Amino acid sequence: MNMLYKAVSVTTLALLMTGCASGPKHAEVKSSIPEIAADKGRIYFYRSSSMVGAAIQPDIKLNGEVVGTSVPGGFFFVDRTPGNYEVLTSTEVDKKLTFTLNAREQKCVQTSIGFGVVAGRVYPELVDNAKCEKELPDTSYTGVPLTSKK
Repeated sequence: MNMLYKAVSVTTLALLMTGCASGPKHAEVKSSIPEIAADKGRIYFYRSSSMVGAAIQPDIKLNGEVVGTSVPGGFFFVDRTPGNYEVLTSTEVDKKLTFTLNAREQKCVQTSIGFGVVAGRVYPELVDNAKCEKELPDTSYTGVPLTSKK
């Protein structure tokens, strides 16, 4: 019985450790994030760290293109031309968010877990920049590698 307990404990710990983002913290990459180009807008995607639904990490699609993954405790960003955008996350059902992005504008999309019939659902939600700036420091960068500013 003791061996079974140890095996379950080690397996549970391994699952918990792999469930969260492991990249550099926001503060470590903040200085490498470039300014928004005059003809672009920026969309940040992030998910707070939580063990609830940690194994549920669906792709995040922006206008049908996979731009990243909803990872607990992770963030990334994409720069896009001004226009209308649809964010889609999909588990047992699709969850969508639509908004308009303007030039030199920053939008923040937070993903969070909700309960579903068979599996958890990942909900994208547009949050104000003040909330985003307060919560990003607790996340780790999961996007494409950044080059240092010169």
